[in-house]
Amino acid sequence: MIKWAGWIITFCGTAHTLGALTVEKAARHAGTWFSGGLWDEDLADMSPAGSAYWLSLDSFGIPLLLIGVTVLWLDRRGITPPTFLAWTLGAWTLVDAVILPFTPWPLFVLACALLLIGARRARRDDPTPRTGLHETYGTPQQ
Repeated sequence: MIKWAGWIITFCGTAHTLGALTVEKAARHAGTWFSGGLWDEDLADMSPAGSAYWLSLDSFGIPLLLIGVTVLWLDRRGITPPTFLAWTLGAWTLVDAVILPFTPWPLFVLACALLLIGARRARRDDPTPRTGLHETYGTPQQ
């Protein structure tokens, strides 16, 4: 379950960022971005280049990608991701669903549910608290 949650989050973060850069054509503004064209940008009155930047590179796509691959990384090492990730992503998803109902928020609800169920199962299967894993050898520290 945790692995599926990680893949869903990774997919959504990647799809959002790449979709904004290609399908929404945000990348066509890269010249403006990298030439300092946004330095005096007024957030209350954004230019098309500023909007494209916030939609693509400075959106939540890249942080979602990082959360997704972190969940996958933890799962591969047998470490249960902390439930605060699921609860925080779930709260953000509910706000998103209210403000923009035609977004892929149901995928995030599914990912959050999978994370929470996976964490609960991991606690049920191994209720002893872990002290951490030694990075080099992958063995429990004492």
